[in-house]
Amino acid sequence: VETFYNAKNGKYQYLRLASRVQDRPLPDVTLVDMREEFKTGGKKPTLSSVLKEQIQARLARKEQTLVLLNRRGYSASVLCRHCGQSIRCQNCSITLTYHKSKNGLVCHYCSYEQAVPGNCPACGSEHLYFLGEGTEKIEVILDKSFPQARIARLDRDTARKKNAHLKILRQVQTGEIDILTGTQMISRGHDFHQVTLVGILSADSMLSLPDFRSAERTFQLFTQMSGRAGRGELTGHVLIQTYFPEHYCLQFVRKHDYEGFFEKELKFRKLMQYPPFTAMANILSRDRNLDRAVRLINSFAEVLSGLVTADTRILGPALSPLARLKNEHRYQILIKARNRQTLKALLQQSLAQGEKQGIDFSRLQIDMDPIDLM
Repeated sequence: VETFYNAKNGKYQYLRLASRVQDRPLPDVTLVDMREEFKTGGKKPTLSSVLKEQIQARLARKEQTLVLLNRRGYSASVLCRHCGQSIRCQNCSITLTYHKSKNGLVCHYCSYEQAVPGNCPACGSEHLYFLGEGTEKIEVILDKSFPQARIARLDRDTARKKNAHLKILRQVQTGEIDILTGTQMISRGHDFHQVTLVGILSADSMLSLPDFRSAERTFQLFTQMSGRAGRGELTGHVLIQTYFPEHYCLQFVRKHDYEGFFEKELKFRKLMQYPPFTAMANILSRDRNLDRAVRLINSFAEVLSGLVTADTRILGPALSPLARLKNEHRYQILIKARNRQTLKALLQQSLAQGEKQGIDFSRLQIDMDPIDLM
């Protein structure tokens, strides 16, 4: 959004690709309302009835399908049905993901692994429940739903061996695979002319992330993924499964309307004073010792409070969305300023003021124009 804003305002030269190669049509995009699927089936379905029907139709016509779920593993988390606790990483403030191939629990941030316990570590109950789906489980579900189909999976787990991903992509290219499921790795620029159907699962998970760019990233990924369908002579179709089809991001994806999404997103950014209407910095305090992490961020906040002007706004200090990562506690301050010069001057004054007071801010991580606020 920031880049397009700069292009629109003449800071960057704007070159526009107005159509697909050979004027091929963009695929039709349908939002599948999973609330209706739930009402009909009485339980939360992984694959909607319409997606199953469309995949079956593609198999009958010897065409190919891509199924995107941007989450690795078999189950997203393991939950105790007795006490409600989930099994969490010992180094990070997130739940562990169950990987069936390893028969173990894995942290996708620090790579910590442990065996699946027989009982809940919190209360000792044996009633553990595997919650949510990852690409590993989707592959199993597709195998059961379409036993006649040749199915493969492409994610970081299957691509670990040297050239493994190239082998999978080559098999799709030569028609040896009917259905390919995977994470965003399957969205990146692949040119498969027999792919006429794309299914996107769990569309709402990315939209719910606590980051002002969550809608932008969702729009980017889904638009890119949609572009995998109908790249040859055959027309394409995209099915996006969602519990919130009214969301503006998904509505603009459905219409292939980048300009519309950009204008809508700009209104939100302007209202909330986010880039490109402000310059922003993320100040992060990380330490294995919780008290040290808190003292450091509070010291910086105190110095900042004496230097804030009408052109700046301070949010925090507060726990980061990922409050503990790789055994470090994390606190952050977000600073918004009218322009980058004002923001840079404020940061320089704060660091200099802290040095005069004998405060060591060298352990602070200062991220100008942060891409990720997690």
